[in-house]
Amino acid sequence: MDTSLAADPGPEIPPARWSGVDPMMPRPFTVKRVRKELADTFTLELEPADGGGPIRFQPGQFNMLYAYGVGEVPISISSDPDDPSVVAHTTRFVGSVTEALVHTRIGSLIGVRGPFGTHWPVEIAQGEDVAFIAGGIGLAPLRPAIYRVLSERQKYGNVVIFYGARTPEDLLFRKELQSWRSRFDINVHVTVDRATGRWNGRVGFVTQLIRGGGFDRHSSVAFICGPELMMRYSIQKLQEHGLGNDRIFISMERNMKCAVGFCGHCQLGSQFVCKDGPVYRFDNIEDYFSIWEL
Repeated sequence: MDTSLAADPGPEIPPARWSGVDPMMPRPFTVKRVRKELADTFTLELEPADGGGPIRFQPGQFNMLYAYGVGEVPISISSDPDDPSVVAHTTRFVGSVTEALVHTRIGSLIGVRGPFGTHWPVEIAQGEDVAFIAGGIGLAPLRPAIYRVLSERQKYGNVVIFYGARTPEDLLFRKELQSWRSRFDINVHVTVDRATGRWNGRVGFVTQLIRGGGFDRHSSVAFICGPELMMRYSIQKLQEHGLGNDRIFISMERNMKCAVGFCGHCQLGSQFVCKDGPVYRFDNIEDYFSIWEL
């Protein structure tokens, strides 16, 4: 395997450019399916309704979804980037816009702007081991990157998924996790903070799984998405395992409103998360990330 990544981390993650005429103009998309995933989480599957073709995106990017008469919200794309005919978004319904979206009828129209932002750079991990570390709903933004790696499985070394949730009832994409677990070319480790019902799997924090390894500290790339506290301690465990900060990538979605760097809601120091993120190489965001509750 190529061990040169630490010495030559390569170029910055390039933000994808919006392919439409006006990045502020939503395109109409038809709601194909609304699927309830968890008690407070749903997946919205959309198809273009304007004849403009599908949205082609990179793993980790997000769209702005507009519920007519209510407002819009940024949501990561959670579907397969190699099958853009239907674009899916998985999120919690916690505000007025997501409440409107979860109650949208099949066949209704919503507005879509995007894709925006940087992506999980799975291409630089070719020839390396890959560790995906997800907490709770953080598995959704990582899902397209997992799809991409598995579609080109022969280009990567060991592939491991560490996934943790609060309870068994909070585990996202359970059938898919079982399907990935049945493969012989990927290792999937799942844990919950608190066991309920008939759960007989692991109990503990996802950071405890990282200690078990399964990836080469000298030739690995890690992608992390989840609650900020979980990401902090996951990074710490990876560092203890020997991974350099230039091999760790995190998603920093927060406070995005316009998606094009105009409004300043998502400004983080000199960074605009909607343009310079949401995916960052950790050594480029470490100074801001070290400030708690920033």
